[in-house]
Amino acid sequence: MQNFLIAPAIMTGLGLFFGSILAIAYRFLQVEEDPRIEKVEQLLPGTNCGACGQPGCRSFAENIIQGTQQASGCTVASLDMIDMIADFLNIDPGKQQKRVARLHCAGGKKEAHQIAEYQGFANCHAAALVSGGGKGCAWGCLGLADCEQACTFDVIKMNWDALPVVNIDNCTACGDCVVACPRDLFEIVPLNHKLFVQCSIPLEGNAARVLCNTACDGCERCVMDAPANLIQMKNNLPVINYDAGISIDSKATYRCPSSAIIWLEGEQFSTNVQKNSGLIN
Repeated sequence: MQNFLIAPAIMTGLGLFFGSILAIAYRFLQVEEDPRIEKVEQLLPGTNCGACGQPGCRSFAENIIQGTQQASGCTVASLDMIDMIADFLNIDPGKQQKRVARLHCAGGKKEAHQIAEYQGFANCHAAALVSGGGKGCAWGCLGLADCEQACTFDVIKMNWDALPVVNIDNCTACGDCVVACPRDLFEIVPLNHKLFVQCSIPLEGNAARVLCNTACDGCERCVMDAPANLIQMKNNLPVINYDAGISIDSKATYRCPSSAIIWLEGEQFSTNVQKNSGLIN
């Protein structure tokens, strides 16, 4: 009988002993959190969208206070919010460069050639598993609105041509659409990057054009018309080097036979898509 009592007593004693050690350690070894973190977190939008590169607003607030990120790094916050954070911490808010989501595809149901009729679950990921949803182009937009449904801020709408249209005025560059698209067609880019390639087909010549009327056929006219070293062809697609420090204008788009490379004047999408959307005549 005594053995049954001794074992629980020993375990209870050990539990109390180690519990006391942990309590003492917590009291004397705990690190006091900077109270400014909570205040800055309250001044942030609280969306925890990850557009700043951090998993949430609290982590971003910690980085601001540590000086590893500027308040302007929050693309969701308004300028007033950023100024309030800067005033509270007495720091430079930094320069906020607006970034937006852009789609590397202009091949809607009118432009991209169909080879079959998809009647499955209305989801881009599902369609991608079933012969690309019926499109001949295996690299283009599937048009089933995964990006629209995923957008936290409701700034993406599908137009009649089955292409997503981004409201750039309200886009926060959160990246929801980037994650949602099974074909990696969305990219978060600075708004002032006006020269844009809206094609992802890595083929050239007729092999590309038979798939989509707006496909890049790799003719390289844009490379020849642009300033030297601004555009390079990679996988039969033009790649624009915005870090080259070269003055950029719209000349590279003039001779493109399919509008695969375009010049954006304050709009997310091409003139062709705007016409299809009924936004311009």
